[in-house]
Amino acid sequence: MHEFWLIPIFPLIGFLVTGFGFRLIPRQYSGLIASLAVLVSFVFSIIAFVSLKNGNQPISITLFDWIQAGNLSLGFSFHIDQLTSLMLLVVTGVGFLIHVYSIGYMHEDAGVNRFFSYMNLFMFSMLLLVMAGNFVVMFIGWEGVGLCSYLLIGFWFKDHANNNAAKKAFIMNRIGDLGFLLGMFLIFRTFGSLEFTTVFEKAKSFSSGDPTLLAITILLFIGATGKSAQIPLFTWLPDAMAGPTPVSALIHAATMVTAGVYMVARCNILFILSPVTMQIIAWTGLVTALMAAMIAMMQNDIKKVLAYSTISQLGYMFLALGVGSFTGAMFHLTTHAFFKALLFLGAGSVIHALGGEQDIRKMGGLSGKLRTTFITFLIATLAIAGIPPLSGFFSKDEILMEVYKSNPVMWAFALAGALLTTFYMFRLLFLVFPGKFRGTQKQEEHMHESPAVMTVPLLILAVLAAIGGFMGIPALFGGSHNLGSFLKPVLGSVQTNGTELSTGIEWMLIIITLLFTASSILLAWWIYSKKKVIPIADGVELPALKSLLSRKFYVDEIYDFLFVKPFSWLSDVFHRFIEVKGIDAVVNGIGNLVIRTGNTLRLIQTGNTGFYMFVMVIGIILILLLNLLI
Repeated sequence: MHEFWLIPIFPLIGFLVTGFGFRLIPRQYSGLIASLAVLVSFVFSIIAFVSLKNGNQPISITLFDWIQAGNLSLGFSFHIDQLTSLMLLVVTGVGFLIHVYSIGYMHEDAGVNRFFSYMNLFMFSMLLLVMAGNFVVMFIGWEGVGLCSYLLIGFWFKDHANNNAAKKAFIMNRIGDLGFLLGMFLIFRTFGSLEFTTVFEKAKSFSSGDPTLLAITILLFIGATGKSAQIPLFTWLPDAMAGPTPVSALIHAATMVTAGVYMVARCNILFILSPVTMQIIAWTGLVTALMAAMIAMMQNDIKKVLAYSTISQLGYMFLALGVGSFTGAMFHLTTHAFFKALLFLGAGSVIHALGGEQDIRKMGGLSGKLRTTFITFLIATLAIAGIPPLSGFFSKDEILMEVYKSNPVMWAFALAGALLTTFYMFRLLFLVFPGKFRGTQKQEEHMHESPAVMTVPLLILAVLAAIGGFMGIPALFGGSHNLGSFLKPVLGSVQTNGTELSTGIEWMLIIITLLFTASSILLAWWIYSKKKVIPIADGVELPALKSLLSRKFYVDEIYDFLFVKPFSWLSDVFHRFIEVKGIDAVVNGIGNLVIRTGNTLRLIQTGNTGFYMFVMVIGIILILLLNLLI
């Protein structure tokens, strides 16, 4: 048996040590133990990647026979191919850097041991999800990361708002998970197996547009919309920013929210045979990308801006999946993990320096004292904006190219979303770092750069955000797209866009994109740096459009009206009329009857022996009479 089954075991050991020994382990050691556990998994992931890169066959590992029930025969199995290997590097590599960063960020928190135990449990669950050899093992990891998300969002549980955010994330994820579970049932009924290799091999015999495959893929996509925060199940992610910032970076930017993208890419053959589902995925991703980008422009919480940015970028990944560019989606997933983790950790460094302040209207002028944070944040901002030669340029350009091949109208909307991304990210940058400080004097006096344990991960992620795109240099720039070649055995045979664009059209699209991107940067600079416009304070009435965006299109209010209030009313009715006047009345009535009967019968307990003898004789006579009559 290959040793790669140990990859998820090390974080599990870290969870057990820090979790069950949290009262015994000194606080300063829990972060070190948790980080070392992830580091060892990262080393094993590198070995697996090198093995596959050298041309070795994918690795299938069955730890033990698990379920034998009727026609279902299932092993607890792992499957490590090129797609798995890429995800392993992203999860363990970025995860290790965030764990190290957390040592500095959480060092004063009383629950630091509990925090790192949850983080290691999340890593274990995410690695199970990625390495799964069948749908059931994937579903265990799928549910595990949802549980860890709930625990970490509500980590500071003494604040009731954090608990509400955790419950909201948990419930909305369960809605999507139900779709995933129903999809699994239909897969087993259709293919007689839940093993990936068996299901995907049998699926090849189905014709394109098969109604069963359509139902399966729609159910699986419902699961993906919940986990990856797509319309309509996206409102939980901004509220999830209630958790500590490293949680936002790891779970809600770089890893867990990409699980839906990974699952669709893993099941690519099923989706390719369902063109209708592919169209649904593409348009859902596009609408999500645009809607979240517009909302991000009006957010004033530094983490909320990045949260809606994450939703928007996930929308681009689903857009890529929907037009058949599975490689493009995975490419952007990888580069996004670099620059979005960096953005969140940079935001955490700012929050750390300002004593917990998150309102960008109370910042400004931080570039002088937070030099490392500013430089790394700038690199990440340039990367997400798609400025060459940073990583976001190559991955986003690939998606836009593939979308243009599929539908030029869709490309125009996707380009508009990319320009909004550039605008709101530079709006954030110009409000936080240049200019004069707008916070309190106490904050300014205590402002300082984060310690090395936090800035070193920032620098490493900045390097990855800068050069990560070189793994996918297209032929237009003289490259051979190494990432595409590496993923070809898993994804290369399922691309739907066979049309090739001429070199002239490709250059035209790139130039148009860059010109509009530069215009967005200049516009943001003119408004927020040159004219020094500060967003309006809370409570001030806004024009209709700005109010619509600042209230997030009233989606939460709509859900509250359509679902929360009706169910609350229904539960109140059930409580008052069925619970209190029905069930409680019956239960209490029986209890009262017993008490009254007892109170009545106890009156015959007089303590007179003669009376007891008389009653006994009467009882004997009655028994004899009954026997004679019957």
